[in-house]
Amino acid sequence: MKAIIFIVILAISWFWLYRGVNEFIKPLPKPEISNNTYWGPGKPVNYEAPTDIVPFKIKYDQTIIDDLRTQLNRTWKFTAPLENIKFEYGFNSEALKHIVDYWRDYYLLKWGAHEDYLNSLPHFKTEIQGLKIHFIHAKPSEEARKEKKVVPMLLLHGWPGSVREFYEFIKLLVEVSDVNDYVFEVIAPSLVGYGFSDAATRPGFDSLEMAVVMRNLMLRVGYDKFLVQGGDWGSIIGSAISTLFPENVLGFHSNMCVLNTPLATIKSYIASWMPERFIPARFFYNHHFPLKDKYKFLIVESGYFHIQATKPDTIGIALEASPIALAAYILEKFQLATGAGRNQEFNAMDRTYKLDAILDNLMIYYLTGTVTTAGRFYAENLASDSKALKMDRVPTTVPMGCARFQFDLPPAIDWALKDKFPNLVHSTYFNQGGHFAALELPGMLYINFQEFVKKAIAE
Repeated sequence: MKAIIFIVILAISWFWLYRGVNEFIKPLPKPEISNNTYWGPGKPVNYEAPTDIVPFKIKYDQTIIDDLRTQLNRTWKFTAPLENIKFEYGFNSEALKHIVDYWRDYYLLKWGAHEDYLNSLPHFKTEIQGLKIHFIHAKPSEEARKEKKVVPMLLLHGWPGSVREFYEFIKLLVEVSDVNDYVFEVIAPSLVGYGFSDAATRPGFDSLEMAVVMRNLMLRVGYDKFLVQGGDWGSIIGSAISTLFPENVLGFHSNMCVLNTPLATIKSYIASWMPERFIPARFFYNHHFPLKDKYKFLIVESGYFHIQATKPDTIGIALEASPIALAAYILEKFQLATGAGRNQEFNAMDRTYKLDAILDNLMIYYLTGTVTTAGRFYAENLASDSKALKMDRVPTTVPMGCARFQFDLPPAIDWALKDKFPNLVHSTYFNQGGHFAALELPGMLYINFQEFVKKAIAE
């Protein structure tokens, strides 16, 4: 009798354990979300957005540039770095001095040429859900349209990036070459609250709301079927678009394939004990393992994340008050992404991306005054209402492609990624490159994207 009771209790215990674990890791249904929430100023009744799309040009009065040069010419107090320290404590003040000198005495003197370069791609604005959204709309030539199939695509940046990351990449996407089967009509928007796009006027604008605005932008431009490509926040937003609107997405390609679910964590831990079963080659193991080093890296390098997720306006006020502070804060992320840790040489950014491109990106934040509104996006996505939706546990059947670059954030393994994207059609590794792949290695990203599109379109 005692044996029977024990077996019954054990069976009930296992049942409740299974039920609890299953509730913790099971796939979740797609959430319901409004497709037309108003995010602009005030509370208009019966709001209908104007549908016109107007050309936009990046143009700032010379007095603004002269004022910036004056600010950079002041005597600033720099604390000397510790002996034998490069960037382990943050951005090196000695390196920053040289960058500020170059910014003031060379870059800004040629601002007209940089402005012309930024305007070398066609820019537009349109109003979506009460917000004026800026976007680049680059089209293939008529000759290219005759030779290749044209596919529309949405190209999404993140923080502390901007549309400037994509210039070299876009020019490859719209051109015909011997290696491609498709050319692309590229729509590359400034995210809401970033660069030349308006910011939301009240709390609650998270990655799902951003996904709605970006999808509505594509509909406004005239495409109800399109590809999505993105890294950083662009990856999170692209995933959300693919999940909420799979009927609109031909395929989703990401160069930051992260997945934050309990099951993904469990699978990553299991794979760490037998990586040969889950990773295609030994020389790619360091993309994922050792787990201890990867978690340490995330903890050490995520201080900015915690600040922006909790007090974005405090740090925003400080950064808006000083262009040098803004430079140190933003450039530190590009310096880190050059690879191999926090002790990179002073000229690593110039070797990796070219310093003028980094200063172009910095100027966009400075001139538009959007470092605070961009930082708020972290707080909105860490809010309880946003986290409660657990979007990483909502599967989508959209064809997905993953490009893992060596010095990016630790990516998800295929075994885990397929929980979210069961239609994972393209999975690749690179033993070079970092977080800003479109800026650092546009040719490599382009070839990888082309390879993905061949598979996704064939689906």
